[in-house]
Amino acid sequence: MLVTGSSRGIGRAVALRLARDGFDIVLHCRHNRDDAEAAATQIRALGREARVLCFDVTERATARETLEADIAEHGAYYGVICNAGVTADGAFPALSDDAWDRVLSTSLDGFHNVVKPLVMPMIRRRAPGRIVVMASVSGMMGNRGQVNYSAAKAGLIGAVKALAVELAKRRITVNAVAPGLIDTDMTAGEETEAARRGIPMQRLGTAEEVAGAVSFLCGPDAGYVTRQVLSVNGGLC
Repeated sequence: MLVTGSSRGIGRAVALRLARDGFDIVLHCRHNRDDAEAAATQIRALGREARVLCFDVTERATARETLEADIAEHGAYYGVICNAGVTADGAFPALSDDAWDRVLSTSLDGFHNVVKPLVMPMIRRRAPGRIVVMASVSGMMGNRGQVNYSAAKAGLIGAVKALAVELAKRRITVNAVAPGLIDTDMTAGEETEAARRGIPMQRLGTAEEVAGAVSFLCGPDAGYVTRQVLSVNGGLC
């Protein structure tokens, strides 16, 4: 199982949870190889195999070549968790072109660049498979100061729903998990505290709770679940 953006935060929690579920894990990072290797060590301690791939998901040729080489050596993946993403928030009139391009490229181009090289090998396995994409509550309801991020995550939800239809008869499910405000190193300060007060459950979610949702979608009980968005947001929407 490949988990992109898995050196820290939600991606790392997902990788560890799936390892506990019995999956061998291919961790991915862009730069933080040391953190990814540390996660791989944790996974091996759980009795599962783990290896690390480092590449930028926005670089199409590099992503394709890296993934194709890994598949040639190790075989097709059972599935992929597309978790890599970035934020670059700002009021829309002041949003820089770079902030727009970087956020959309990481989410949307990243989805294309990672998933496309994997799909045909997964189909040729003639076995069930799983594709889970990390969306966001922002892609479902919009969020002030996140026009770029909301657009990117809404686009991912659309891609999930379309690809799910294409792959359904192949027994490859395609779903999204849409976290709300999650307690990671990206959330801190007064703005986060103000947002917490607007959550019906009055707290931030945890990376492990998001990982639990991914675990369900990757497991045998979700074999008839596809084209869905599973929200983990404390009741925001």
